[in-house]
Amino acid sequence: MPRLTPFVPSALTLAMAATLPAQAEENTESVYTLAPVLVTSSFREDTLQDTAASVSVIDEAELDKPNTNHLEDVLAKAPNVNLSAGASRGKFYQIRGVGERSQFIGVVNPSVGVVVDGIDMSAMTTGATLLDASQVEVLRGPQGSLYGANALAGLINVRANEPTDTPEGNVELTLGEYNTRNLSAAVGGPINDKVGYRIAAQRNLSDGFITNDYLNADNTNNIDETLLRTKFRIAASDDLDLDLTAFYANIDNGYDAFSLDNSRHTLSDNPGHDRQETIALSGKASWYGVEAFILETALAVNKSNLEYGYDVDWANPGLGGYSATDNYQRDERGATADIRFISTEQSALFNGRTDWTGGVYFFHRSSDLTRRYTFAPQHFTSEYEANRVATYGELETALTDQLTLINGLRVEQDRTQYRDSDNNGSDPVDLLWGGRVALEYQADASSMYYALISRGYKVGGYNATGDLPAELRDFEAETLWNYELGAKHSLLDNRLNTQLALFFQQRDDAQISAYRNVRRANGSTDYIDYTANAERAYSYGLEAQAQWQASADLDIYGSLGLLDTRLKEADASFDGREAAHAPEYQFALGANLDLGNGWFSGLDVEGKDAFYFSDSHDARSDAYALLHARLGYQQDNWSITLWGRNLTDEDYAVRGFQFGNDPRKGYATEDYIQLGAPRMFGVTTRFMF
Repeated sequence: MPRLTPFVPSALTLAMAATLPAQAEENTESVYTLAPVLVTSSFREDTLQDTAASVSVIDEAELDKPNTNHLEDVLAKAPNVNLSAGASRGKFYQIRGVGERSQFIGVVNPSVGVVVDGIDMSAMTTGATLLDASQVEVLRGPQGSLYGANALAGLINVRANEPTDTPEGNVELTLGEYNTRNLSAAVGGPINDKVGYRIAAQRNLSDGFITNDYLNADNTNNIDETLLRTKFRIAASDDLDLDLTAFYANIDNGYDAFSLDNSRHTLSDNPGHDRQETIALSGKASWYGVEAFILETALAVNKSNLEYGYDVDWANPGLGGYSATDNYQRDERGATADIRFISTEQSALFNGRTDWTGGVYFFHRSSDLTRRYTFAPQHFTSEYEANRVATYGELETALTDQLTLINGLRVEQDRTQYRDSDNNGSDPVDLLWGGRVALEYQADASSMYYALISRGYKVGGYNATGDLPAELRDFEAETLWNYELGAKHSLLDNRLNTQLALFFQQRDDAQISAYRNVRRANGSTDYIDYTANAERAYSYGLEAQAQWQASADLDIYGSLGLLDTRLKEADASFDGREAAHAPEYQFALGANLDLGNGWFSGLDVEGKDAFYFSDSHDARSDAYALLHARLGYQQDNWSITLWGRNLTDEDYAVRGFQFGNDPRKGYATEDYIQLGAPRMFGVTTRFMF
């Protein structure tokens, strides 16, 4: 095929890191080294050694591990990244202690951006699956110049495999405990000398690991997901390349995860659900028609129907007390457009020492809600619409052969309209700005050091629930300043790659999750979730990552995140304490071993410290560590792998609350947790062609 454009990031795709699988290469001196890593930083493809940011790249080798289907399955490998469930999946993400943990009646403006193949999935992350994914990039810290309001804490970018110039494909089947069945397939190649394609599909089914003792059922927390993606790469002319993606997800998962005794046995008579149907399209055109710049135009549209409901009392008539259900049905629509100019060698400024990038970005989102709640006299409805326009630019100047200065700035205006059936409304307009200044020092071919100051922002909003007093309705926009020092090395003849980052962050008018417990007439508690502002929030810590190719047959990886956070608000209950979902340490360690004669094995450990579930109550998780292992055999183009996850059968929490909900105890206030998956075994077979 003729030239098919190499990936160049846009504000829609924002792939901050691209890497080849971490496998051994043998050079002429028989020294085994790690494969080279490519990173796309500051809108341009670059090497890892030149990236002034704390970035984790989860490559295809990790994503191909058995029973890896969703972001929740891989994010533990990225330091200082956490998640929360409260649904069928862990679909709310936190980076360095910043990020949302749930969504009920209010509209969530995410602190952590999630982009899948150029499509902004931040508001519908159940669909952020790893179908045919080639890599996941996690960029920590505010992305004020690169992405804007939806990336205050950082960005998670998922990239799927691209069309290839030779035919290829694979089929994979997984069978596991709890009636787990997963069938996926992908095929791609050239259609002709100008067009390449790739099609991937997946059917993912499981009864789940919850048993409902009242209904005598073991599938009330089930997984039922159907996914389809198609991609085309078109060399439209000598000067124009097109990349087109279409994505469809039909998710009909159950949600029956909380019990009155914090076990995996529930007593609810009306189990809930967590549904999402999404169709999304994205396209990127890259034009090389003049010598002065490359013009990129990226467009994406998406439409989702989301429905989330649950048994409020987690009980049944036999236990006495009240009976209630709560259901949220959302119609989400979104569109983004990015028009970007990227300098070429001919148009670099200041005697060719400064590369530049500039562009205009448009964002639209609408979210219409219908809530059906047992204790509400009528259905609650709301309409939300946000429109943003931003202009941005960045300069990258080589001050010397070793020293590079990067300056980026983004100015964004957000106009939001909100109306609901309680006759409430809000029409805020926010003018916000963010950016970064970074200094890179390339000490030698194997050592790079950087210093970074960046500023991010997040728009304000409106609390919809009618049970809040007027002074708690509105919450303000927040800003985050990030100060960071980092070092990256390639050691031991390029067999060991390391990254280290030290950071300090300050949030002003920090948006936090608050709640109110309101007593019902029957003595039970109504839990009301809303967003408030804290005067300040601070965090500082360390992120360390390493990849070591110990030999041709053994590679080892490890990561460590250390984090200290503090919330500040005079006379508030949370003043001076840690932020929610911000464990003081997180770690991951793993090894992959080629045993010879086609046999291979692997071992992974991941763990984290205890953390608060919310900013406004004292319920905490326990510290834990999980052990996973696999043993497989590969011959020619097929493989079979036996695997086990959570081998020590650890009980660990993925969400928690504190209120009264057990009629047998007079609705006394207690801690309630949602448990993660127990020990699980399965087998995966894969055929490649």
